[in-house]
This record gives sequence, C-alpha cells and structure tokens, in this order.
Amino acid sequence: MNQHEQSLTPPTEELPVWLQPLDRALLDDARLQRSVALRPGIGGRAAAVLVLIGEGERGPEILFVERAATLRTHAGQIAFPGGANESTDLDLIATAVREAREEAGIDSSGVVPIGALPPAHVAVSGFDVTTVVAWWRHRGLIGPPDPREVASVVVVSVADLTDPANRGRVRHPSGYSGPGFEVAGHLIWGLTAHLLDGVLDLAGWQRPWDEQRRFDIPARYLTDISRGQGHDEH
Repeated sequence: MNQHEQSLTPPTEELPVWLQPLDRALLDDARLQRSVALRPGIGGRAAAVLVLIGEGERGPEILFVERAATLRTHAGQIAFPGGANESTDLDLIATAVREAREEAGIDSSGVVPIGALPPAHVAVSGFDVTTVVAWWRHRGLIGPPDPREVASVVVVSVADLTDPANRGRVRHPSGYSGPGFEVAGHLIWGLTAHLLDGVLDLAGWQRPWDEQRRFDIPARYLTDISRGQGHDEH
C-alpha cells in the first residue's frame, strides 16, 4: 500500500439514514475526482484531514478547529483537523484521526471512517492532502489539548453552512478565488472551503446561493502574504 492509499473497513453498524447518500457518493469515482478537480494530487508528501460529521439538534454538523492566532502560518484560520502522515500511522485514516485527537481532543473510539476524497495538492507546502470523511457516532468531550496550536474547536451545523446568507466567494491578493462560508463569526475559505464544498455536494446538502456575492478576507487571515501562503493549508 502506498502513502496515498487507505484501507476503509465498512462500518460494523448501519449508518444513519441521513448519512447514507454521502456514503454511496464516496464510492463514485467520477464524483470524487470532481470534488478535488481544482487541486488534484501530484505525488507530493502525504497528509490527511478529517471531516467529522455528527448529528446535532438541527441535523448534521461538522467539526472544525480554529488555529491559534500566534501561529506563524494560517493564524486564526478555520480548518479541518489534520496534518502530515507520520511513519507510525497505519494509513492516512490513522493520520486524520490522530490529528483530530491531538488538535480537537476527540475520542477516536466514536469515529467511524466511511470514505475519502482523492488527494488535493497544496503547492506551497508540497503536501497532497487526503480528506477522510467519518461519522461521529459518539461525540464525547472535545476541546483543544494544546492552545498554542488550536484556539478553539468549532462545531457548525450543515444548516448554517448551506444557508445562502452565509455563502459567497473570496479572492485572495495572490489571485486565488474560491468558495467561502461565513459562520459563527468566522470565514471558512481556502482549501478547507474547497473541500467542504465538495463534501456538501457529494452529500446532496447544497442549497442554491448567490455565486456573485463576494467576501472580503479579514486582515487577520492575511499574515502570510509575503510568503505567498495565504490560501493553502497543511
């Protein structure tokens, strides 16, 4: 098995009905390739992020982390938990779950991986990032174990993420243009927004929104301009 392959074992219990369309879509190679079409992997260093989807009072919800404001890159930005594959990780699923445990304090026993997107390349870092999608079967306590790395853990309902009032597009000074989500006082953009948009599409959760609407990127997110790293993560 190479560094970009994962062994996904089917869940031992039936997935909730609301998650089954996404489960089926994660088996559709053509749709998966479209989900990362703007940034297909090119054989770079392996990394993984975790899209952890649970069920809340308002339906499906997704976990994100807010990066610490003191970090050298991507300070204060909202992202999926994730990072580089380590030699001790069994596969990229293990990488994604380990990173979520380290960054968000999740109980990994409550995580059921159901599929993954093809790797998306991040030119600045040289990483090929595999997005692991998982059912958050049992939540448990969450919170950042190391506040020097993660300022907070944010769980956002899909209803808010797909609300047309919260959708728009962003344009970075580097020339990057892509989807944006304005929720809970944060702007989700860059690779995270690109991957999130793909997952929402695969799940059939998208709602029509005004694609002419533009979001300004807050100045606090633009500390990496001089290094050309403002829109790439991991």
